[in-house]
Amino acid sequence: MNESDQERIAKLLQQALPPVEADPAPGRDLWPAVLRKLDKKPIRAPWYDWALAAGLVALVAVFPASIPVLLYYL
Repeated sequence: MNESDQERIAKLLQQALPPVEADPAPGRDLWPAVLRKLDKKPIRAPWYDWALAAGLVALVAVFPASIPVLLYYL
């Protein structure tokens, strides 16, 4: 690779990649948004999560040999 190829590649890279700021801080304070999210009521589990849990309990009750297999995949 000669010098002109290296210069061309450097020029293409400079055009493709934006310059990195010295201090890449967010434009606003994020802590109030975090506090609002923490103050919200916890989301309840949807019905299908309970159905899957019940199915898993039924599977273990009917096929107890499946317990090691289920524990392996956890």
